[in-house]
Amino acid sequence: MVLDHIDFNILRELQSDGRLSNQELATRVGLSPSPCWRRVKRLEEEGIIKQYVALLDPDRIGLPIMAYCQVMLEKHQLDQSDQFDQMIRERAEVLEYYSMSGDYDFLLKVISRSIREYEEFQTQFLMRLPVVRSVSTSFVLRQKKHTTRLPLRFVEE
Repeated sequence: MVLDHIDFNILRELQSDGRLSNQELATRVGLSPSPCWRRVKRLEEEGIIKQYVALLDPDRIGLPIMAYCQVMLEKHQLDQSDQFDQMIRERAEVLEYYSMSGDYDFLLKVISRSIREYEEFQTQFLMRLPVVRSVSTSFVLRQKKHTTRLPLRFVEE
């Protein structure tokens, strides 16, 4: 799908406020409501807009501990990796999960209510998985920047 500058403007506005009415969005991007609605629907159908969400403040809902875990597997066999994938995807405290290059195989972003709760996740779950060789954890001391907005730039060809 080829995106033009209007599509990028729509995406930029929706990244800032996903609750904009179609009328307000159309005004901001310089379209009438019907063409704006059709463009948004096309962006949704093409999977460019994946979903709409409410972003919560973890501290205000009792989840102040954020940790990044670097995990190394025992062996790099496909069945072990698949087993690890399945078990990690089922854990609600794992917010993000990436396969990595470098010294570790995976990076997990984990949230918890306390250091103790995180320790239980690591010692009672993660380290008990037979496929896990080692885990190295870094705790977030203070968040300096957080955004979900992608840096959108329209480039004419």
